[in-house]
Amino acid sequence: MVRTALTTMDRERGRRLGSALREARGGRSMVEVAAAAGLSPETVRKIETGRIPTPAFFTVAALAGALGVSLDVLVDVVCVTSDSSADHDRQTLSA
Repeated sequence: MVRTALTTMDRERGRRLGSALREARGGRSMVEVAAAAGLSPETVRKIETGRIPTPAFFTVAALAGALGVSLDVLVDVVCVTSDSSADHDRQTLSA
């Protein structure tokens, strides 16, 4: 099976997702969040740094649950089209 190459937009969405998850993690350790989500700390690190730009849905759902963040909020943050929307969504995420 051949996987199609990621687009620049895919990579950018991955960076936004990672940034949002890192921000939501706040002062909690990566190990603590990974354990709560049932993931390895290495997987969480790769998602947060954008090295895994398209994580599986259930991986994102597990992280969102461990962080207490709504998937709707993550979608809004990841799929923004303007910088002002991104700022608003970041404020929503940290609320």
